[in-house]
Amino acid sequence: MTGQTMDAFPPVRMPVAARQLAAFLRRGGLIAYPTESCYGFGCDPANRAAVKRLLRLKQRPQKKGLILIASSFRQVAKYLQPVSPQGQRKLVEDGARAVTYLLPVKPSCPRWLRGAHDTLAVRMTAHPVAKQLCRSADSALVSTSANLGGRRSVRSYADCQRQFGKKVWVLPGRVGKRKQPSRIVAWADGRIMR
Repeated sequence: MTGQTMDAFPPVRMPVAARQLAAFLRRGGLIAYPTESCYGFGCDPANRAAVKRLLRLKQRPQKKGLILIASSFRQVAKYLQPVSPQGQRKLVEDGARAVTYLLPVKPSCPRWLRGAHDTLAVRMTAHPVAKQLCRSADSALVSTSANLGGRRSVRSYADCQRQFGKKVWVLPGRVGKRKQPSRIVAWADGRIMR
């Protein structure tokens, strides 16, 4: 997937053709897409090479860990310790308010996702484009803000295309109205981390 040119990424309208997006992500492709407060970078969380490329692009240390977004709990269950049906409903309800939870992971959860932590940041996204992307890919997606480390997040398709379009497939759509990134909360004790 390295060395892609802007022409290599076909223009799309939402909803993205499920097969096309899923195949692109499986091959290690990186995408940029609108979320609740900004454009996000994403990839297949199970593809280590894609995650490493995303971290290099963003200039983010792996030890910090990443957020996964999903349209259903099933898409993140393989990474996490069991969550009760009541807990799963809470994830969906709070996801509608852009709350990301730090949930305990299974020992098999890759370090390239959780970083130096024994938890994984998970948000059940309610943003219509991000939710549709997870459905189309039939997978959770990595979700980190589309910006270089320490710089402002990109909030429009045009700006994202201009800054990153040769390195990622920028998908059209509107960013949500939130001015701040998602709140991050520890699942175990409700402590607000961000």
